[in-house]
Amino acid sequence: MTLLIAIAVLAVGTFAFRFAGPVLQSRIQLSARVQNLMAVSATVLLVAVVATGALAEGHGFAGFARPIGVAVGGVLAWRKAPFLVVVVAAAAVTALLRLAGVP
Repeated sequence: MTLLIAIAVLAVGTFAFRFAGPVLQSRIQLSARVQNLMAVSATVLLVAVVATGALAEGHGFAGFARPIGVAVGGVLAWRKAPFLVVVVAAAAVTALLRLAGVP
């Protein structure tokens, strides 16, 4: 029961944040510098999540196969490959490296 209440509270909070953006957009004016900082901070946060997922497993290093696969996906995304190609290539490189015995 407690889990359901927690899920409901998180769902309502998430909806409130998503609803507040369009509603408050016309009422709050942010400077160009603040808007730029928000865009950069979102990118930094996303890169930090990717780096953590690629390099760490539990409390230790994830091995070399996963970061190499993520790097392949990153290069393909940078070269503007289709999303499906990026995901499949990254997964395939990681799987082949693990099959070859790379940790």
